[in-house]
Amino acid sequence: MPNDHDHPPAKKFKPGSVFFRNDKNKPGMLLPRKGNATTPIEVQRKQLPIYQAKPQLMNQLRQLHNAILIGETGSGKTTQIPQYLYEAGIGRQGLIAITQPRRVAAISLAGRVAEEKRTQLGKLVGYTVRFEDVTSSETKLKFMTDGMLLREAIGDPLLLRYTVVLLDEAHERTVHTDVLFGVVKAAQRRRRELNKIPLKVIVMSATMDVDLFSEYFNKSPVLYLEGRQHPIQIYYTKHPQSDYLQAALVTIFQIHQEAPLSHDILVFMTGQEEIEALARTCRDIAKHLPDGCGPMVVIPLYASLPPAQQLRCFQPAPKGCRKVILSTNIAETSVTISGIKFVIDSGMVKAKRFSPDSGLEVLAVQRVSKAQAWQRAGRAGREESGSCYRLYTENEFDSLIPMTVPEIQRCNLSSVMLQLMALGVPDVMNFDFMSKPSPEAVRSAVNHLELLGAVERKEGQVFLTALGKKMASFPLEPRYSKTILLSPDYSCSDEILSIVSLLSVDTVLFNPPAKREEVLAARKKFSSSEGDHITLLNIYRAFKKVSSGNKEWCRENFVNSRNMGLVKDVQAQLRDICLKLNMKLGSCGAEMGNVRRCIARGMFVNAAELQPDGSYLALDTHQPVSIHPSSVLFQGKPAYVVFNELLHTSRCYMRDLCLVDADWLLEAAPEYFGRKLHPSKS
Repeated sequence: MPNDHDHPPAKKFKPGSVFFRNDKNKPGMLLPRKGNATTPIEVQRKQLPIYQAKPQLMNQLRQLHNAILIGETGSGKTTQIPQYLYEAGIGRQGLIAITQPRRVAAISLAGRVAEEKRTQLGKLVGYTVRFEDVTSSETKLKFMTDGMLLREAIGDPLLLRYTVVLLDEAHERTVHTDVLFGVVKAAQRRRRELNKIPLKVIVMSATMDVDLFSEYFNKSPVLYLEGRQHPIQIYYTKHPQSDYLQAALVTIFQIHQEAPLSHDILVFMTGQEEIEALARTCRDIAKHLPDGCGPMVVIPLYASLPPAQQLRCFQPAPKGCRKVILSTNIAETSVTISGIKFVIDSGMVKAKRFSPDSGLEVLAVQRVSKAQAWQRAGRAGREESGSCYRLYTENEFDSLIPMTVPEIQRCNLSSVMLQLMALGVPDVMNFDFMSKPSPEAVRSAVNHLELLGAVERKEGQVFLTALGKKMASFPLEPRYSKTILLSPDYSCSDEILSIVSLLSVDTVLFNPPAKREEVLAARKKFSSSEGDHITLLNIYRAFKKVSSGNKEWCRENFVNSRNMGLVKDVQAQLRDICLKLNMKLGSCGAEMGNVRRCIARGMFVNAAELQPDGSYLALDTHQPVSIHPSSVLFQGKPAYVVFNELLHTSRCYMRDLCLVDADWLLEAAPEYFGRKLHPSKS
């Protein structure tokens, strides 16, 4: 383990510094391995800890139908095991699928393995993520997001194209991962019953609740990979930090002033707005540093960035320049970003919580789990020894929960239930989840789908309707799919596809607090008294008119050109799905009443009614709600609105509102609104 003299001593930290050294040998002090970016690929592969275990590992995996594989971050499991299986002829009759919770990991890993196999990406090694398929008839090793394998399972529940499925980063427990566990387990069992080629399932992670996974996958044996990564020095703050953004900023520039420029920094933050704000501040400060400091290039990394922008983080910084990556938890697992020597961990993550009683899905910033904290620290020791600066005290670390609560137990399950029914699961109410969601959450989701007309009940069973089948074709929330499918009735498919695409990406509007007056003036010309959906549509139409979305126009109008580009991509994909479903697409031109009527029909569950005292009540749950100050309807008091989401801060705010008529809501669901609009009579 490093001694104090291997690092700048604590007394060199500048005023405002937030750290002290902690030299306790905790589980995060990881052991060294050799190899760096200049070593030839064959040599690098042999230097990975997993290489020593290859013969025994292949021997075990050849014999087992199921295996749980625990391998330290950096052991090489994700890139090497698919190659070892292929080279050993295991699973050669079909494809080997390697699933990842995140698209950036699937893309970068496929690129790395293709490079190691000296093959063009898309030939032997390929990847599939939402809105992008880089595979061919030659592909045998297929990296993909777990959501994509799930979508394939809708057409092929037995996953017959695959002979091996590697479920990687299983500890992340995203909704898709958890549903995939059940789907893969069922496919494996059915294939055995039907005497088909067996399906081998290997579950991989660096940290997980081993007993739970082993029990769930039919008491699978657990294989432990020895060999850890480079040593990581962990630092904690002396005192709790009230402002982790400020603490991150101080730490970035403290490191920048003291460490060699070839040592890059990875900072974990919680979301796009925070990251973009910190990036601007870093760039501004970097311009005014003394000459001896050297330049820095600041790169944001979050899920809604276009893929090309996400991949910028893998490119080396220009010579004599430091790379600082500001990332959400997207960089926590699987991806190795070359050159990272320092990790700064805010200790925070943005996560959704859904309460079936109130119908509230709240997106809130919360503490990470210990497992997440170790994953983040592990990013600093992928290529050589590194340091992790935790922006919280050691006592705060000790009080963190051990594992993240699976997303399946804290989200709205409507999409999940619709997907399971599209997969042909016979009894969705009792699906074999590894961590069961609450019965109330399942019931609430099925009721929601029944209201939308996606499912019907017969003799105590729930069945998918013809409309539900079409809704499941879209990789969207059910209410959005329903709204798109209704749009031909109102001759406004083009407008609805634009609006749904705008709502499917992170905000396209950029609101710098310092320029509030300018922002309001710029928005005024697009603002519509009919609501935020129509205002967004006006902005999008204007954006499309300007020569292919001119960046200058975006700057003048405080629009995020990057996210607008993404809206166009999403819209093109949704349009393709509509055409496959033989939908008649068209535009209603300036007739916005049609658009609002269609939104009311599709999103009626999110309706709210003005009360005599000037407040609002959400009709579905009778939850008191308010119009968000950012809404164009904030100053008005419309009698009825539908909203896109609820945001809980000091109070419960409706975001993205659309003005609607009570008659349209009654028309959408007469019985339901007969009860909801007059609750006293129910």
